[in-house]
Amino acid sequence: MNLIIDVGNTLVKFAVFQQNTLLEKKTVEGKNALKAFKKIIKDFPFLKNAVVSYVGKLEKTVFDAINAELKLLVLDQDTKLPFKNMYKTPQTLGVDRIALVSASVKEYSNSNVLIIDAGTCITYDFITKDNEYLGGAISPGIRLRYTTLNTFTANLPLLSTEMPEQLIGDTTASSIHSGVVIGILKEIDGVIDEYQQEYEDLTVILTGGDSDFLSKQLKNGIFANSNFLLEGLNFILEFNSH
Repeated sequence: MNLIIDVGNTLVKFAVFQQNTLLEKKTVEGKNALKAFKKIIKDFPFLKNAVVSYVGKLEKTVFDAINAELKLLVLDQDTKLPFKNMYKTPQTLGVDRIALVSASVKEYSNSNVLIIDAGTCITYDFITKDNEYLGGAISPGIRLRYTTLNTFTANLPLLSTEMPEQLIGDTTASSIHSGVVIGILKEIDGVIDEYQQEYEDLTVILTGGDSDFLSKQLKNGIFANSNFLLEGLNFILEFNSH
């Protein structure tokens, strides 16, 4: 039984897996991570192995508590991976992207796969049917675009995410919604189109916090999976346990 810990910029996700089956998932603020871990250990006494993936910071007390209870793997750029990494700067490749690519290897082996993670940033990661990870792209996510317009201008308001009713914004608010949301949708569809022209039989995975919001609006066929990163981390843990 495995414990998966995904440390994001603001939140920490815990997931319990029995082999490939997700049994429990909990998302907490970083300040509540130790309390959440203690409860999980109590609820799942047969936990043996754990993997932690850092994008944000995990307090040392939490790390020490996990390390004391479980056999812990800390995912980094030197961890043994289930794919051939062709990235020219592997030491700068984010562990979240590594986990997503690993999940694609498990779920869609021998396929050309484009993984799109729509979170704080939108990341695009591509792995070939020959199991070679080539790289991808990084662009600002939905909230980052709304926040940037507000932060770096004098008069534009900070708005909540909203699907615009029409392409042409006839107010400042509707213009922002059109620019941000339709702009992102066109970007994602355009990137998918480019990959489809280059690679046959392309499988596209959409994941991340904004995947549910975006998946209903995209014209290209995709598979939406909000747990894809957690599944990838579990696969890496299993891959390194044998």
